[in-house]
Amino acid sequence: MKNFVALILLVCATSAVTAQAASDDAWTTFQADVGKACVAASKDLIENGRAVVDPFGSQSYGLAVVTGKAKGAKVRISTICAYDKKTKKAEVGGEISADMLRAKPGK
Repeated sequence: MKNFVALILLVCATSAVTAQAASDDAWTTFQADVGKACVAASKDLIENGRAVVDPFGSQSYGLAVVTGKAKGAKVRISTICAYDKKTKKAEVGGEISADMLRAKPGK
């Protein structure tokens, strides 16, 4: 009986670790998918964009800010990207200058 209980405890502990690892892997894959889709969606605005991805997004959307050199210009800009979790399609907003993106403390 002791061996049976020990076996059950071992299986439960192993299952929890496996589930956590799968969950971490899924979030890592999700973040990579959002980043790739958002950089691709911003290609008309930004050259060689780099995405900073919200780790989990909202319930319906993956969220990211893509930053890089403005296409055809020498300034750096950013754009906000929303990635639909159901359709797996990304959409971007307009150009945001580096000055506009910085949060300024209130007075």
